[in-house]
Amino acid sequence: MLLSTKPRIVGETGGKDFVLVHKSADVDAVVAALARGAFEYQGQKCSAASRAYLPSNLADRIKAKLVAEIQTMKMGTVEDFGNFINAIIDEKSFDSLKKYIDNAKKDRRAKILVGGNCNKKDGFFIEPTVIEARDPNYVTMCEELFGPVLTIYTYPADDFEKALKLVDTTSPYALTGAVFAQDRAAVSRATEYLLHAAGNFYVNDKPTGAVVGQQPFGGARASGTNDKAGSMLNLYRWLSARTIKETFNPPTDYRYPFLAS
Repeated sequence: MLLSTKPRIVGETGGKDFVLVHKSADVDAVVAALARGAFEYQGQKCSAASRAYLPSNLADRIKAKLVAEIQTMKMGTVEDFGNFINAIIDEKSFDSLKKYIDNAKKDRRAKILVGGNCNKKDGFFIEPTVIEARDPNYVTMCEELFGPVLTIYTYPADDFEKALKLVDTTSPYALTGAVFAQDRAAVSRATEYLLHAAGNFYVNDKPTGAVVGQQPFGGARASGTNDKAGSMLNLYRWLSARTIKETFNPPTDYRYPFLAS
């Protein structure tokens, strides 16, 4: 038996994961989700919250509480379990992230709300950093950084439709994303509109922490082949399917009835 097939391509390439906040959202839930979603594992997760869209009616409260929470985060080595922030993976990543942060400090379109300090004297440590972008297409709203840097943008609270379009079109990635709203109609609208913006979509929860076997994981667009690891769906990627047709009354003439004059 000779079995020769083309290689199967299964891949995940990254994400520029979003949190979209509706004007009806619970402020404390949003703050907790951003703090955990953006800064657990130093943001070095493919699903980490990297960009957030805040409605103008809640933005000041969310920013103030988020900054206060981040200022309580301890940073240090992993031996101390009390450290919420540890060193990032290597010097190459450190240098790349520091460049983004340094540029934001000098750019009129951006403002550092908290963090922004980088030190590699005793390890590659970058403070959890929040950048406020005045331009929704600012570079850190668009490019994947893969580190403890969250960029936020405030939109007019009554322009939820425009915010949906921003979320959907700003990044080529489509790995994970979240919407926060207590208005069920807003949740339904976001779920429908952002159908192709996130392979894993969260409602009133951070866009990280999918549980294998419960939440099949994967993303499309520039994020990969969306093969949904952790579910039966993934098995189809490894099968070589065959269909069989058996005809019990085969035709004996090539002519179809409509060909008759």
